[in-house]
Amino acid sequence: MDGATIIPELLKGITSFTLGNLIMILVGCLLIYFAIAKEYEPVLLLPIGFGCLLANIPFTGMTTGGLFTVLYDAGISTELFPLLIFIGVGAMIDFSPLLAQPRMVLFGAAGQFGIFGTLILATLLGFPLNQAASIGVIGAIDGPTSIFVATKLAPELLAPIAVAAYSYMSLIPLIQPPLMRLLTTREERAIRMDYMPVPVSRRARIAFPVIVTVAVGLLMPEATPLISMLMLGNLMRESGVVDRLSKASQNEIINVATLFLGLTIGSTMSADKFLNGQTLAIMVLGLLAFALDTVAGLLFGKLMSRLSGGKINPLIGAAGISAFPMAGRLVAKMALDEDYENFILMHAMGANTAGQLGSVMAGGVLLALVSSIVL
Repeated sequence: MDGATIIPELLKGITSFTLGNLIMILVGCLLIYFAIAKEYEPVLLLPIGFGCLLANIPFTGMTTGGLFTVLYDAGISTELFPLLIFIGVGAMIDFSPLLAQPRMVLFGAAGQFGIFGTLILATLLGFPLNQAASIGVIGAIDGPTSIFVATKLAPELLAPIAVAAYSYMSLIPLIQPPLMRLLTTREERAIRMDYMPVPVSRRARIAFPVIVTVAVGLLMPEATPLISMLMLGNLMRESGVVDRLSKASQNEIINVATLFLGLTIGSTMSADKFLNGQTLAIMVLGLLAFALDTVAGLLFGKLMSRLSGGKINPLIGAAGISAFPMAGRLVAKMALDEDYENFILMHAMGANTAGQLGSVMAGGVLLALVSSIVL
């Protein structure tokens, strides 16, 4: 091979580099910046951002038969990564606040209304029903559920849907507070809620994941993979007899799955696939779905506050989305900002865990309905 051949070969990466690649690399750098400087869900944004960098460097071979292709085929196409993450999430969740306050289920249900509202809007904008349903699920701010539903219904939109779901999850501290202040008064945000700890027996905590798995499996079989892995993790936590498995699920398993999932999602953000009007529309609709879910939860919270004679803080409604535990902690912080002795964390966590269950069941409903209509 002579010099005239070697030089173009060495420069092929530079000569094939496009403006679109530059834009997406800057997007990847922005995600990394948010992860490091702002600490917005760094375990998600850092690998997604780095994967985005690699996806836009020409001729690496990582996205065409290389590492990312293997990870995508093994963990995304098979839904393995979302399911492994849900085992870890289940092992982290304490459902006692929900079991002690069953009424919090209502807030978890209210926090899913934006999903269906966005579905309707997306169909009106021309998206097919299967794609509209996948876009709507972004509103739950539940990455694994969004990936699971998109893989089943609209795999061609998996990249922007996954990026939107995880990006908005990391931006909860920026997106939700303005909506909370807009829709609630200072007096409402300062409402103190009495917390009377109701003992939840170990038997009840163990029975809960088993009952939920069987009930959801019989009513909504399509949601069974997600709900069963969530409940398996929780059962390991509450049983007290498999501590090593529970700790591994909360640490090594979920960390490895999140790393590979983030890198793989980032690797799908190549300029040729990502920079188009459809992606922009999905990002906007996903943000709208998130906002609608939050607004629906807050309005329901205000209704419950009125019906209870001012005994319920309407901020609790904003915790009804799936993003656990970020949404619950944020709601508790907002209440403390108005009154440093106003502790509503347990109420917020009850609504937040209900929202986690609600998003999975909403995804199951969409899978069942859309599959029956489309197929």
